[in-house]
Amino acid sequence: MDRIVRATAANAQIRIFAAETKELANEAATRHHTSPVATAALGRLLTAAAMMSTMLKGEDDLLTLRITGDGPIGAVTVTADSSANVKGYVINPEVDLPLNGKGKLDVSGAIGNGRLDVIRDMGLKEPYVGQIPLISGEIAEDLTYYFANSEQVPSSVGLGVLVDTDYSVRRAGGFIVQLLPNADDKVIDMLEENLKKIKSVTALFEEGKTAEDLIEILGEGMDPEITETVPTKFYCNCSKERVTKALISIGKEEIQAMIEEGETVNLNCSFCNTDYPFTVEELKRIAKEAK
Repeated sequence: MDRIVRATAANAQIRIFAAETKELANEAATRHHTSPVATAALGRLLTAAAMMSTMLKGEDDLLTLRITGDGPIGAVTVTADSSANVKGYVINPEVDLPLNGKGKLDVSGAIGNGRLDVIRDMGLKEPYVGQIPLISGEIAEDLTYYFANSEQVPSSVGLGVLVDTDYSVRRAGGFIVQLLPNADDKVIDMLEENLKKIKSVTALFEEGKTAEDLIEILGEGMDPEITETVPTKFYCNCSKERVTKALISIGKEEIQAMIEEGETVNLNCSFCNTDYPFTVEELKRIAKEAK
């Protein structure tokens, strides 16, 4: 089961989030029929959102991460609720690129130059929006930069998605480690040394390591203490009822145009790639409720 493990270390001078997300990344890849590089990009952002969702305070709070670049993948958008349910999609899921110079999937090349938006909807009049320019397009480095510059929280983010030869997700996960305001220089030095031991999250998982092992490595010498384990999964709350409400909101004129085509209309949920068919008779009933 996919999960996020939260911990503190060095007498609560740092906090650590570690995640195993193979199943949710694979679910997203299967639903959206993604190419390997799109699978990696979407899986990384879903993993980040899953961990960041556990930072939300309110039960009804929502988090959205959106990367918009000038590369061939277009944009990558994911959302998560406070229960670590995540969903997401890429604009061009079939993008295929050669491996990069390191022999890895070229996520940066697929995304290109652009920006990262972090949107927290906490039920207020306006959501909180943080925005930064992408510094690498590799996602983990961009989120590291976001935390330091938009939230003034020194952090290190690691994300990984290993795609197998059959295009399924073999390993996926990541970590976020953050310095809290009371962190002293000794703790900072120890954390920097520990971070050097993690060259690749997926390589560690291939060795049989777990999220708990990641925390042990990151917190080595600082008495890490696990405080919570949260299940996470790919989940979309769309339904025909919700799509019907959306149809009603677009107005009678638009619905009438669909009716005049005389065929069943399939409306698609971008987040989970589910089609919802509406017959002409259903559209006529919906039109009566529209303005």
